[in-house]
Amino acid sequence: MSVSIAIIGAGQRGKDVYATFLKQYYPEVKIVAVAEPDQTKCTEMLKTYGVPVERVYRSWELMLAEPKFCDAVIIATPDHLHFAPAKVAIEKGYHLLLEKPIANHLEECVALAEMARGRDQIFMVGHVLRYTPFFTKLKQLLEDHVIGELMTVQHTESIGYFHFAHSFVRGIWQSEQTSSPLILAKSCHDLDILLWLINADCRKLTSYGNLRHFKADQAPIGAGERCQACSVERDCPYSALKIYPPYLGEWPTTVVCAEQTPEALDVALRTGDYGKCVYASNNDVVDNQVTIFEFENDVTATFNLSAFTNEITRTSKFMGTLGEIRTDLLQNEIEVRLFGSDEEQVIYPESIAGGHGGGDGGLIADFVALLTGQEGLALTSINQAVQSHVLAFAAEESRRKDRSVHIKDFYKSVLGQ
Repeated sequence: MSVSIAIIGAGQRGKDVYATFLKQYYPEVKIVAVAEPDQTKCTEMLKTYGVPVERVYRSWELMLAEPKFCDAVIIATPDHLHFAPAKVAIEKGYHLLLEKPIANHLEECVALAEMARGRDQIFMVGHVLRYTPFFTKLKQLLEDHVIGELMTVQHTESIGYFHFAHSFVRGIWQSEQTSSPLILAKSCHDLDILLWLINADCRKLTSYGNLRHFKADQAPIGAGERCQACSVERDCPYSALKIYPPYLGEWPTTVVCAEQTPEALDVALRTGDYGKCVYASNNDVVDNQVTIFEFENDVTATFNLSAFTNEITRTSKFMGTLGEIRTDLLQNEIEVRLFGSDEEQVIYPESIAGGHGGGDGGLIADFVALLTGQEGLALTSINQAVQSHVLAFAAEESRRKDRSVHIKDFYKSVLGQ
């Protein structure tokens, strides 16, 4: 069974991840259209992915103004441009894969979930961690009660100092006004995986955090407004001249300039946002946050989110009545230790190529399976995914107002009940 897909947003996720997986592994899928304002990216979609020239649109509005012409749409636009095209795509009858987060406002997230309810359409959200061998194995261990009854969880997302500087200080997620809170933009993945692993809804939460370091009053003496004209650049770990040139042709430098040459990168760093000092970048998202959860099954959890780490990884500790499990996603390592025993079991789940520990490929595989009438998992349907977004916005409510938030009451308040 052949499937036709249109892509809205031909950036790092839409073009470099989703389109690449479809082209490499799924000959039964044809990418038949693209909506993208950047001409260079449109040209690549024409040449590399065979999109017909008559189906190249400079905006999603132009594409979705057409009568329905394919089976499914992948939306990978910037966060603030998720809701409107998703709403129209669902109304027109397209199956849909929507990059996370669902939307920048909880009311819009809930509205899309309500729209999808009862429709005979696939609507998946890009919560890729559920598809990784790593978290799949961890869920199996917890469901098998290897450490007895789960009591409490410690989970940490280490963003990585250079990743935070790239994406959340200089990059498109630097501002809550144009993007979304950090815990939503970066960590709805983590909230989703906690819900999945703990296997219960959240009852209440409390959250703390702030923007402590990446602001003007923390700038070193002698810092310039741009890295290429800064007297202390050599000593700064956040220097754009250190972060980007070594990765020419790879992420994160592919985000900085369309043409991956030293000359084009030099121009981009001299004139664009990615060459700005991290202490003069107009960013307002928090750089550290901790959230405490109580779940309906009485499991408690803490989630630490930090810019100030060397590695980009997720680490966890699951504590049960018979033992504990420690995990490190970067090392692909799950360690099980039972009480009263000196032995430890170290598990290395299957390693799969591709981003997010194989989760990117797993998500696309499931989406294609569902589209072609095969038995799929549908692990990230819109109605499942919206729960993590509720927690993210509730955490922001708690952080800003310095109070605990009861999730059911918070949800009702959003619906106006």
